[in-house]
Amino acid sequence: MASQAVNETASDTGNYVLNTLYYIKLNESVDPEAIKCLERKHEEELHRLSLGSDREEDQQGCEISWDSLLCWPRTPPGTLATQSCFEELNGIRYDSSQNASRWCDLDGTWSTYSNYSLCHNVREPAIEGGVEVISTTIYFVGYSVSLLTLVIAVSIFLYCKELRCVRNNIHTNLMLTYILADLMWILNNVMQVSMQPDVPTCVIFLFLLNYFQLTNYFWMFVEGLYLFLLVVKTFTGDNIKLRLCLIIGWGLPIVFIVMWSIAKSVDHSIMPQPNRDVALDKHCPWMVSHPYDWFYQAPAIFVLCVNVIFLFMIMWVLITKLWSATNAETQQYRKATKALLVLIPLLGVTYVLVLAGPTEGQVANAFFYVRAALLSSQGLFVALFYCFLNTEVQNTVKHHIVRWTTARDLDTERRYYNNWSPRSRTESISRHGREKFSQLGT
Repeated sequence: MASQAVNETASDTGNYVLNTLYYIKLNESVDPEAIKCLERKHEEELHRLSLGSDREEDQQGCEISWDSLLCWPRTPPGTLATQSCFEELNGIRYDSSQNASRWCDLDGTWSTYSNYSLCHNVREPAIEGGVEVISTTIYFVGYSVSLLTLVIAVSIFLYCKELRCVRNNIHTNLMLTYILADLMWILNNVMQVSMQPDVPTCVIFLFLLNYFQLTNYFWMFVEGLYLFLLVVKTFTGDNIKLRLCLIIGWGLPIVFIVMWSIAKSVDHSIMPQPNRDVALDKHCPWMVSHPYDWFYQAPAIFVLCVNVIFLFMIMWVLITKLWSATNAETQQYRKATKALLVLIPLLGVTYVLVLAGPTEGQVANAFFYVRAALLSSQGLFVALFYCFLNTEVQNTVKHHIVRWTTARDLDTERRYYNNWSPRSRTESISRHGREKFSQLGT
């Protein structure tokens, strides 16, 4: 009877193992090493049951466990388990000659902390000090320069009331999204490099970064929609309401970002899955790529594709009008080229051009550098084309400078005449008379 009970228990356990492994293997996001660890654990359990070993000492201690990085073997209570570090993690090689450790507590349960402090990566010098560092430096320089020029440009648009219209208000909002997105990118990277933030702080920074980047794409779409209605559909600027632009540019992105954040929070709180980035490097589970990221990536790609369509339609109308004019052919080509160069950064077509590229070799390195330079300088080009090189803005700024200079000169002249008031002149004449009288007396 005892043998039959053991066999029935082993059979039930075996069925449970098969069902569990079948369910896990359907989920591609589970690490294969975790599956191997679970198989090893249940093989040991089946072996113990088949031998009929139900002694208490055989069941004491910490069972085989997977901590998202390594599979820890059965260990006696009150013992420090050690094993070699992993050889590879996320495509990066690690020094497997060092050991990781984990305590099996006296009550026979594993400690929640696994010590991987001795597991150091051994990156290749070419990768560590080459492409990645140079690309990051280009991004930092580009975003910093763009940030400076954008702040000046937005200040000009806000200060000069003569420039306030629907078109320039759209430009201002687009520049604001560039400022916020660039600033959040810089702060996020500085935070990741200089310190190890806790999960809530990292989540907040990532939420704001994704939101401002998505608003940037949607304000590019607003720019494209405005030009499409103005040029192709021949609407007047009065028919385009700024309120609708604000809803599209600032309102719609928050909907997609909230959907993404809810999905990520539910996934990590209810269905936690092993992830090596979370356990070792990132300290922020939301930074790991996940299918839920399409909640905000898909709308961004969609509006960029729509802007490409807008660009072709707008350029078709402009080229048609240029060819119908009586200007020289060279001048027509020049105007068309200028219009194209000005519209590309405004509509975000640059993002589409560098969306995909080579991934290996020197060509890939060059592509990474070019992409970093183009993406980080998007805000700079927008500020240049639509503020600093804009004739209307230049004339307005010159007008304000002339007014300020004239007002300063008038104020100086007023102070000068105040010093020669009647009272001052009387005192001066009296003093001059006394001096002449003293000279005659001598």
